[in-house]
Amino acid sequence: MCLAIPALVVEVDGSGETAVVSVGGVRKAISLALVEGVNAGDFVLVHVGYALSKVSELEAERTLSLLDAGGFGEAGG
Repeated sequence: MCLAIPALVVEVDGSGETAVVSVGGVRKAISLALVEGVNAGDFVLVHVGYALSKVSELEAERTLSLLDAGGFGEAGG
């Protein structure tokens, strides 16, 4: 089973190819190769270091809440 986690985009590099995202205060550099038009403040689904798609803030919050309720705490496992 694969799991993509919603993350807040904190910053996007000048080329738009990579970004830094935050989940539960943990920051990670990811690739934006699969998604266009991502800006700081957007939410994206992240899987193995790649943004797969943009999602709404509401959808991100709902998913993170479900993960937390399932015992994954802030999606950290």
